[in-house]
Amino acid sequence: MTTTIISKDQQNKYLNRELSWLQFNARVLQEAEDPTVPLIERLRFIGIFSNNLDEFFKVRYATVKRIVDAGKVGKNQLGGIAAAELLEEITKRVIKLQAHSFTILQQVEAELEKENIYIINEEEVTEAQSEFIKDYFTRKVSPALMTLMISELDEFPELNDGSAYLAIKMVMNKEDETFESKNNYALIEVPPTLERFVVLPESNGKQFIIMLDDLIRLRLENIFNIFNYRSISSHMIKITRDAELDLDSDLSRSFLEKISKGVDERSYGDPVRFVYDKDIDQNTLDFLLNKMGIEKTDSLIPGGRYHNRRDYMKFPSLGRTDLMYKSNPPLPVPGLSLQGSLFEAVAKKDYLIHAPYQTFSYIVRFLREAALDPKVQSIKITIYRLAEISHIASSLINAAKNGKSVTVQIELRARFDEAANIKYAEIMQKEDVNLIFGVTGLKVHCKACVIERVENGKTKRYSFISTGNFNESTARIYTDFTLFTSDNKIGKEINKVFNFFEVNYRIKKYRHLLVSPHYTRNAVYALIEAEIENHKLGLPSGIRLKLNSLSDYRMIDRLYKASRAGVKIQLIIRGICCLISGVKGMSENIEVISIIDKFLEHPRLYIFENAGKPKYYISSADFMGRNLDTRVEIACPIYDKDIKQEIKETFDICWSDNVKARLLSESENNAYRRNKKAKVRSQFKLYEYYQQKLK
Repeated sequence: MTTTIISKDQQNKYLNRELSWLQFNARVLQEAEDPTVPLIERLRFIGIFSNNLDEFFKVRYATVKRIVDAGKVGKNQLGGIAAAELLEEITKRVIKLQAHSFTILQQVEAELEKENIYIINEEEVTEAQSEFIKDYFTRKVSPALMTLMISELDEFPELNDGSAYLAIKMVMNKEDETFESKNNYALIEVPPTLERFVVLPESNGKQFIIMLDDLIRLRLENIFNIFNYRSISSHMIKITRDAELDLDSDLSRSFLEKISKGVDERSYGDPVRFVYDKDIDQNTLDFLLNKMGIEKTDSLIPGGRYHNRRDYMKFPSLGRTDLMYKSNPPLPVPGLSLQGSLFEAVAKKDYLIHAPYQTFSYIVRFLREAALDPKVQSIKITIYRLAEISHIASSLINAAKNGKSVTVQIELRARFDEAANIKYAEIMQKEDVNLIFGVTGLKVHCKACVIERVENGKTKRYSFISTGNFNESTARIYTDFTLFTSDNKIGKEINKVFNFFEVNYRIKKYRHLLVSPHYTRNAVYALIEAEIENHKLGLPSGIRLKLNSLSDYRMIDRLYKASRAGVKIQLIIRGICCLISGVKGMSENIEVISIIDKFLEHPRLYIFENAGKPKYYISSADFMGRNLDTRVEIACPIYDKDIKQEIKETFDICWSDNVKARLLSESENNAYRRNKKAKVRSQFKLYEYYQQKLK
């Protein structure tokens, strides 16, 4: 965790990072509650909310718990709140959010029934459905079941992180030599390899779904029929483990091996959260807590009947497109063709791609063309998160097979995507791709590519720089900007970044790119100071930022300083925001909104008014300590006047949102921004904006 020490008199100037994140996840839950959101999408937002919470406990809660376990208070690192107190506050808020999510789920299920879609449990199964379930269980479920008789085990088994388990209690008819106890316990892992929602045959125009958990409950007698029990009961439990990677210092092991080993060992990290069915009997709960060694500093969350609600992200569509968002095809970019040469087009002017409104295919097409083009000599690219089936990776391998010099900086520590990146790293290594595994102590988070092509005997550089990952899957649901340019000044400086990867004791100088960890912080400070001076001189001033997160205290202080000087600041922050807006004498000139909607808002934009000649940057870096100080990041200037205008107009559309924008303030109530202006739902408006550009 990146640490910034703050003094006592500063501790009321910031919102706590972890609690701010919980407020972000509450905004995700608002989407599940919103009656204007299609019903199946509302279920999927419940899944996103749950998945987010799982990752939060694996990483952020686990980090704070490590502070407590080390015997430290942690106030300076946590914005003025003690670590132990913060753990208690997190648990309290999560219990409240979870309870609210259950209420929302019940409301959505009631609405689904009006659409003749029924999610039934094991007690509601008809005789006809029972025959289908019996066959389905025999063919698919039974072979995949892992059943552990935990009463009889000397050591409690390591439970898989994130898996859901049915805790089984059998009250025996009589005690015999088989069992020493009247109550005997077992665990059944809900098979993660099977679909969680089992679609049953339709009946009288009605569609039925049973959850895999309930299907297993219905067949408990079949599973445990060799035992002589009087009664049997089942309740769901789930454990979440610390997911931070602790890498060993064995010098004989490659970095690839160390990361791979760390990912494998993540499954056995210390438990940090235990979620259980609140209706579980106390004897069973006490038995499990004792056997698992759950501590008081772990988060105990009494929940409902079902856990792993992240599976709702994959709730079946059932052919009901009327209950899902309309799927708009990604649009082409005027002037760019997927049929002709992209090199020829980019040689003439810069282009900006705004996914998913516009197609991500241009990036894959550009690399495909580079792989075949005899004039292309080399390709250098940074990779942070690859798709499970990556056309980006296959294009790079294709280029290497065609004799191009291909260099890939691949980040093996991209949290929860390490396994996919390791898989592709091993494949590329075998295909003679030159792999770089980053810089000691720094994650490489920037998204950039430079391609060198010989034209008329001279080397010309073509580059693309993005705010998001080169990932075909996420490009369908994350909004991101990618700049294509043949500006040699940009290409040369991207080359300098790659030189730094290889010889990282030499710190390069840059005139165009803002590069972390060496220059971004001070460069942004200087840009903010310039706005303060411009305002004092009566010149046009202003700061507009679009970020995923804003948590760096020192950067927040600079924004407070600009606000006190009278500089108007507009912030669009999707997630964490530790800055408190609208406080007289501190931040009255700062407004902050957050937009949560169909797509995940992901671009980072920095816009500085600069005395009437605005400076525009697209970046991979949020304003968090890690992005500024312990990661390699790039903020790329925009020089093309048409693209500057496009970025301004897209920011204006987002800023005018009065449907899905929430106001972020000290009250932390996630109030929707409402006004008397014409309704603007920015994500829908942006698609229309790009449609108009085609006309």
